[in-house]
Amino acid sequence: MNTLPKIEAEITRLAAIVGASGYVLPTFGRTEDGARPHIEADAHGYHYVVVERGLELQRNTTRDLDELLYHVFKSVTFSLACDYECAHRIASQDSRRQLFARQIELLSSLSPAW
Repeated sequence: MNTLPKIEAEITRLAAIVGASGYVLPTFGRTEDGARPHIEADAHGYHYVVVERGLELQRNTTRDLDELLYHVFKSVTFSLACDYECAHRIASQDSRRQLFARQIELLSSLSPAW
């Protein structure tokens, strides 16, 4: 099992590849609430957790670091793809086409398996 600092370092490294920073990235070991994801690590594994208004909305637990990273970057790349689509909108096209294509492009740049 990796420690939170090692997980944070790997997420920071991958975030630089896709140009992600700030609020789209999770926090580590604590929640900020407000639906911003955070990462926990304990004897049960790695946890990708989303808390909003004091309620836990999502918890994905795994012992596989690659799976944890996928959960993190599925969310991160979706946010980046939304921003990209808004800046490059094609009026005659369903916005989801461009959004999903961009998300797949970003995920693939991090891991072909994703």
